[in-house]
Amino acid sequence: MRRTISSLLAAILALLSLSACGETAEMSADLAASDNTTEITEEKTQEQPREEVEPQDVTTLRIAWWGTQTRHDRTIAALNLYEEFHPEIKFDYDFYTYEDYFTKLDELAASGEVWDIFQLGGNFPQYIDEIYPFDEFLSSGEIQFPGISEVNLKTTQTADGVQLGITNGINTYGIAYDPDMFEEAGAKLPTDDWTWEEYEEAADLISDKPGSFGSSTFRLSEFNAGCTTYIAQQGSLGQYSFYNSDYTGMGFEDPHMLTPYIKMRADMIKKGSYPNSYNARNVTSYENDFLVTGEAAMTFVAVNQFPALFDICKEQGRILALTTIPRIKKDGNSGVQIQSSQMFCIAQDSENKKAAADFIEWFETSIDCNKILQAERGIPADDSVRASLAIGADEGQQIMYDFVGKVSSFPAPDDTNNLSPEGHEQLRENYREYIDLVAKGEMTADEAAEKIYSDALLLFDQG
Repeated sequence: MRRTISSLLAAILALLSLSACGETAEMSADLAASDNTTEITEEKTQEQPREEVEPQDVTTLRIAWWGTQTRHDRTIAALNLYEEFHPEIKFDYDFYTYEDYFTKLDELAASGEVWDIFQLGGNFPQYIDEIYPFDEFLSSGEIQFPGISEVNLKTTQTADGVQLGITNGINTYGIAYDPDMFEEAGAKLPTDDWTWEEYEEAADLISDKPGSFGSSTFRLSEFNAGCTTYIAQQGSLGQYSFYNSDYTGMGFEDPHMLTPYIKMRADMIKKGSYPNSYNARNVTSYENDFLVTGEAAMTFVAVNQFPALFDICKEQGRILALTTIPRIKKDGNSGVQIQSSQMFCIAQDSENKKAAADFIEWFETSIDCNKILQAERGIPADDSVRASLAIGADEGQQIMYDFVGKVSSFPAPDDTNNLSPEGHEQLRENYREYIDLVAKGEMTADEAAEKIYSDALLLFDQG
């Protein structure tokens, strides 16, 4: 959908008031990217509109993103606010569902007409030729991110340090769940060290109720949050990962390390405690996830999505909680890590690169802007923004902040890789199909593990 923005919406005032709701809370020190929180300056919190400019002096920036209606509304309000502060800039924007976004991006990339500013996630390597790096602006000092740590900047760098974009939020995975549904089924509530065995037992108990799954699945989350994390949970800390840290191939050599996880998934499908791939395709966003519709007691989730889930279910009279990804052993590796949710990039063919970079700097560091965005894309990477949003966070947001602080305190390997190679999405689809075949008895769990591994190798032309 495309619209051209021309004036500041009255809705901005209502959205700004969101930051004043809820109880005052301190953000965990573990979330901070440095030892000291950057001081919140008057300049950042009281930006002033500029005088109007002549039409011939106005630059139009094309920008696009994917997401839910909540993301669309908040991003549009932020763009309006930027126009109020910068009348020399007008935005022409597009927003889509996840699948439609990449269909359109592929079309534009083929014709050399990619938006000036565009959103990417972990699949950015396949679009690297379309990206104009930030290095020129950073080295000249034209663009600065003093409140974003080097660690957080690295989440959107190449292995050799090229700054492809700026993270829209740091993020991790968890499991959102309904405690009341657990208790009604007599299932043990999750703990920070719960195991996959306990997860399966709880799901089986809950699914005894007709028409219910024990656990749901986001189509974009479970493979990363479950299957690939399962590899990182094995061996010593950092010994294994699904893809290797230098992005040249796999991070483990024995495909059968996947077998127990695949068998668990197939067994749960057979028992009816987990949806098969056909049912999973009905989950197109968190608004129709089986947890939200009351047909499941838990679901895998990227934690920036949790506040929206929380608010939707709270309107139904249900209060959700957030727990960690299960482990193989209670005292074993968590396998999870803090990573970038998405980033905004500048198009290689853009004629307005500096104007695009200026906007992205504001989007990531402006407190006024981020009071509108409310961390919907992930926990802000900027120290001042995080500190500001943590004060007055509502209930769902505070659970998100606390959870990311907790996970960031877990032991983590020195060397990690958050990238996904081109074709990762298809690998994820193949994985679900193989598990269905195991559940039907048409393939063994070992065979499925071997297929997933060989498919993954093909992504690096090593098959």
